[in-house]
Amino acid sequence: MSFDRSIKIAPSILSADFANFGAEIQAIEAQGADWVHVDVMDGHFVPNLTFGPPAVKAFRPHVKTVMDVHLMITPVDPYIQAYADAGADILTAHLEAGPHTHRTLQAIRAAGMKAGVALNPGTPAEAVEHLLDLTDLVCVMTVNPGFGGQKFIDMTGKVRRLRDMIGDRPVHIEIDGGVDPETAPLVAAAGADVLVAGSAVFKGGSVENPGVYGDNIRAVRAAAESAL
Repeated sequence: MSFDRSIKIAPSILSADFANFGAEIQAIEAQGADWVHVDVMDGHFVPNLTFGPPAVKAFRPHVKTVMDVHLMITPVDPYIQAYADAGADILTAHLEAGPHTHRTLQAIRAAGMKAGVALNPGTPAEAVEHLLDLTDLVCVMTVNPGFGGQKFIDMTGKVRRLRDMIGDRPVHIEIDGGVDPETAPLVAAAGADVLVAGSAVFKGGSVENPGVYGDNIRAVRAAAESAL
């Protein structure tokens, strides 16, 4: 994975047809998705339960781009190797998930993955200042994690502060929650380059009608790029 700051659209397969994941992943990639975002929830750190390592392993053969796995679980450390074995390219843990995020990020990199750290809306940018040299991606939550389809919470000030702190380090800023053609320009202008979009990509389309996915991806990308 070479690093660049161009806008990347990462559809969240939490919004896909659960009975048809392989075909859904192939469809969004064929329609222009840059990454595939997989939301892992444990019913404990967040109020929902989604995919474990076996599901992620099953998705892997269908993902030809980047598999971006977002762990909304606690504890994280006992599961890092399982997600590495399942084929995650990027593994993101929440700062709020445990007291030793530094060690978690080291362990993710040691397992051969890129390391991400996610921040809930109530957590300030400054909380990751001393982790940036161990980090490949900072995920800014623009909803409270746990459910898809929520209303966007404006975190542009946090994104700008992160962008200043990151400087010339090769660290992506990812936005997760409520991204659509209206909100994408706000976060792109502030310095974000990876946009996770669930319902905004999948709404109105299907495996049988995948062109809608392409239209939706292009609309989010064009809106974000218009702000640059």
